[in-house]
Amino acid sequence: MADGMAMAAAPANVKPAKARSKTKRRKVKVDFWATDLNTAEIGIMKRTQNEAASDQFTKDMELFGQTVIDGKREALIGYRQELWDGSEGFERRLVIRLFSETLGWRGTAEMMLGRSVQLSLAAGGRPVQAFTLNISRHNQLIQLERSAMRWPFQPERFSFFIQGKKTSRFYTIRRHMFGFASDYSIYDQKGRKIGVLDHQVINLGGAWMVRLNPEHYDRKLETVLELFCAILKFNRAGRNHVKAMTEQVFRGKVLPDLDHDEEDLYENPRRR
Repeated sequence: MADGMAMAAAPANVKPAKARSKTKRRKVKVDFWATDLNTAEIGIMKRTQNEAASDQFTKDMELFGQTVIDGKREALIGYRQELWDGSEGFERRLVIRLFSETLGWRGTAEMMLGRSVQLSLAAGGRPVQAFTLNISRHNQLIQLERSAMRWPFQPERFSFFIQGKKTSRFYTIRRHMFGFASDYSIYDQKGRKIGVLDHQVINLGGAWMVRLNPEHYDRKLETVLELFCAILKFNRAGRNHVKAMTEQVFRGKVLPDLDHDEEDLYENPRRR
C-alpha cells in the first residue's frame, strides 16, 4: 500500500509543462513621406554620405519612404528619379531600391518594359506590369507580374515565387474587391490567406501595414512585400506608362529600344 501511495503521489511533484507561447506578429509599416524633406537626407545624414555608403545609391536616387518595424526604422526606400521623372519612352523605367538604416543595399525592384509590353499586347492592350526583384543574399531574380487574366471590374492580382534550398513557394497578392483603401490579401500556393497589406489612407504620403501570419513569416517574403508596397506607390502611373508604350508599339509609332540595364536582365546565363 505504501508503494502504491508513493506512486500515486509522484505526479504531484512534476511541474506542469508550459503552454507553447504564441509567436508575436511583427508590426511592419511601409511609410511614404508627404514631402521631399526627411531626416534621412537632411540633418542626420547628408546626400554625399548616402552616396558613399552604397554603390547602389546612385546620384539620381531620391529617398521617399521608410520601413518601420515594431516602432523602429529599419529601412529606407528610394527610386531613380532621373530614369522615371526625367525620361520618356522605353528609357523611362521605374527602379526602386531598398536600403538598410545604414544605407546598405537590401533589394531592388525594376519595371521590365519589354516583358510588360509583351504581356499587354497579348492581353489586347490591357496594361500588364512585370517587375524583376533582386534581393540581398538571394541568388534568384524574382519575377513579380500583374495578372492579365481577369474579368472587367475584378480586382487586380500579382504573383511571384521564391526559391528555397529544397523547394519553391508560390504567392498571389489580390486586391480587395470592396473598400475605399487599396488593401491587398496575400495567399500561398494552396490558396490559403496568409497575410494582408493594410492601406493607411489617413497617412498623407501613403502607407501600408504588412500583416503576415506569424507561422508564415519569412524574411525574404517580407522584403518582397516591402518592395511591392513601394511599387504600389507608383501603381497608376506605371500602368499608364505601360499602356502608352503598348499602344505606340501596336500602332508602329515607336521603335522599341530597351534600356541597356533592362537588356542585361534578359541575358541568357547559359550562353557560350
